[in-house]
Amino acid sequence: MYDLIAGPWHWAVSGFLIAQVMFALLYAGKSFGVSANLRTMCTIAGAEKYSDFFRIDWREQRWNLLFIAGAVIGGFIAYHLVPNPEPVQISEATITHLRSIGIESPAATSTGGFVPDSLFAPENFLTLRNLIALVLGGFLIGFGTRWAGGCTSGHAISGLSNLQLPSLIAVIGFFIGGLLMSWVLLPIIVQL
Repeated sequence: MYDLIAGPWHWAVSGFLIAQVMFALLYAGKSFGVSANLRTMCTIAGAEKYSDFFRIDWREQRWNLLFIAGAVIGGFIAYHLVPNPEPVQISEATITHLRSIGIESPAATSTGGFVPDSLFAPENFLTLRNLIALVLGGFLIGFGTRWAGGCTSGHAISGLSNLQLPSLIAVIGFFIGGLLMSWVLLPIIVQL
């Protein structure tokens, strides 16, 4: 049983489970989105005193907070209690591209085989390159999420399943942004 839980699963299993969650949310009249939890947490912390944007009934979003707590707990359990000893599997073309811009393969790192040491190891955390990436990237993600009216999970999973045109436009924008980051900005940032 342990091998079944710890080993990699076929992508169709998670796709099926995501579809079941979406059907349950549609039935309950809810919409899924991770970034909405920040608004809920700010409201719980008292931000409604400073902005009307945070004047919501946060109790209606308890289920979404529970989802985030479950994701964090599930990630902890997966990493610490049932770790997969296999390194992350990425294509040779990706490994070659990463090496060409100065990033070693995640499979050859000390950070558990999921992320490259040159970007995520503790000793490299406070480098100029990583600080720029964290601060600027965090700002752009936060601003973009608010501007787009939601995050990738909200638009790509919930919005597309509800056939919302703004979500389709947002998802296309996410893909364009990801391509620009991977092929244009990341090579520049790595060279800093």
